[in-house]
Amino acid sequence: MATRYTPVEMIEKLVSFDTVSRNSNLGLIDFVADYLEEYGVKSEKIYNDDGTKANLFATVGPDIEGGIVLSGHTDVVPVDGQPWVTDPFKVTEKDGKLYGRGTSDMKSFSAIALSQVPLMLEKKIKRPIHFALSYDEEIGCLGSPRMIQKMVDDGMKPHAVVVGEPTMMGIVTAHKGIWGLKTKVIGKEAHSSLVEDGVSAVMTAAKLVNFIGEMMAENKAKADPDSLYHPAPAYTTLHVGVMNGGTAMNIISRECEFAWDIRYISDDNPQDFVDRFNKYCEEEILPAMRAIDPECSITTELVSSTSALGPEEKGAAEELCKKLTGRNSTTYVAYAAEAGQFQDAGYSTVICGPGSIGIAHQPNEYIELSQVKESEQFIRKLIDDLAN
Repeated sequence: MATRYTPVEMIEKLVSFDTVSRNSNLGLIDFVADYLEEYGVKSEKIYNDDGTKANLFATVGPDIEGGIVLSGHTDVVPVDGQPWVTDPFKVTEKDGKLYGRGTSDMKSFSAIALSQVPLMLEKKIKRPIHFALSYDEEIGCLGSPRMIQKMVDDGMKPHAVVVGEPTMMGIVTAHKGIWGLKTKVIGKEAHSSLVEDGVSAVMTAAKLVNFIGEMMAENKAKADPDSLYHPAPAYTTLHVGVMNGGTAMNIISRECEFAWDIRYISDDNPQDFVDRFNKYCEEEILPAMRAIDPECSITTELVSSTSALGPEEKGAAEELCKKLTGRNSTTYVAYAAEAGQFQDAGYSTVICGPGSIGIAHQPNEYIELSQVKESEQFIRKLIDDLAN
């Protein structure tokens, strides 16, 4: 007999897999595939290059157009160094909350939907529900593009995509995109007492970091005060998170490298900021460096990119979620997700899921049982809608 899980039991099961992004997610993926197989639901695994991780795509119901994709990532952020009171990979219920890594971001959404597979089959839904579970979302949305491309190649035409990131079941129609970049500065070493003989890579990098900050300040000054991104920054932000360089206090540094990101609103093009940065390097910084040593250089590479999600006019996904939640309002979020990637492929997409992003990535992450219940009702209404 096929195993039936309550929403809480399925949350407990998915959280029990340690799918921190540095680890494989295959234990969780294999469990879901086996669970679906018990109900006669076939699934497909789309692996990464070395076969250590996989996306999973499965369809419940008839294999026809017009279905609904329920999207969720299977990886979670690390717990290292965080003061957890409970075992992060074992769900603990207390005071109306479920504690555990991934309860909010974002295993609960997928777990709740998976727990309703028996009901989907019993109701004989007339349009399909597709499960799209990805890997490596937390380190740059790296897994989902392969799955989305497979959907496109197979000619799939779903009616809507719902990405279940935590929104407290609110409807999110826009999120920022992210470009991750790495800049390397090569200067010329010299004794620190002979500053005119050398070119400090560290001090040059500091000028570049300051220029990045100036670009962000310009964005902030012209931000729309009525933007739906509020209270998060309602403008494109630029941030330097890591910087390394130099060998000793008394050596003019030869190398310095820093990592930065551009979190852009859908109205902005991140390439414009990179072009401004490169122009500043070429026109304002490099001539003085190369006057001392022509071998000096500044190189910047794009190491990751995640598309922004933009609001759709009368979007199918938005209208569906308004119908299922009973809410008329929508909002934007400052974090990035896989929703923009689905939208880039031509699929109407929104974010709507249980839990709070304000609790995500923190020690003692939790989801309120009331949110679990609300999400379960959302899925059940979706099933009824597709059955009729």
